[in-house]
Amino acid sequence: MTKKRRSVLSAHFKHYNMTPDSIFSICSSIAMIGWLILIIASPFWHETDKLLIGVVITLFAIVYAWLIAQSFQPGDFEKFSTLNGVMELFTNKTAVTAGWVHYLAFDLMTGIWIKKNSEKYGISHWLIIPCLLLTFMLGPVGLLLYLFIRLLKTKQYFAEN
Repeated sequence: MTKKRRSVLSAHFKHYNMTPDSIFSICSSIAMIGWLILIIASPFWHETDKLLIGVVITLFAIVYAWLIAQSFQPGDFEKFSTLNGVMELFTNKTAVTAGWVHYLAFDLMTGIWIKKNSEKYGISHWLIIPCLLLTFMLGPVGLLLYLFIRLLKTKQYFAEN
C-alpha cells in the first residue's frame, strides 16, 4: 500500500475516531457477542459457524490486515526472530491492537473447531462450555481441556479431527 493511500485511510479512520483504543473496544465487544452466540445459540442453531466465520472472523481479518498495514514496515518482520524484537514491536499501540485482534480471531476460530469437533464425537455441549470459556479467556488452556475431555470420550489422543 502506498504512503499516500495509507494516509488517506488513516485520515478516514481518524475522522470516525477509530483509534487503537476504540478499535480494541469495538473488536472486544464483537468477540464477546460471537462467543455468546457460540456458547448459547449453537446447540439450537447448527450453522452458527457460518455466521461467525463469514462475518466476525472475516471482519477481524480485515481489521488486522489494516492495522498491520498501519504499523509494520518491511524491516519489522525480522524482529519476530527474537524476544527483544517482538517486545520492541509491541511498544506501539496499533501493533498491540493488531496482536489483540489476532488473538480474538484465532481463539474464536479455535472455539468453533472445539464446538464442531465435539459434535462429531457426541460430546455434550454442557461439557464443552468450560472449554469454550477457557478458550475465550486463555486460548490454549481451553483447547487443552477439550483435548483431555475428547481423549476420555474417544480413548484415543490422536482422534480424527
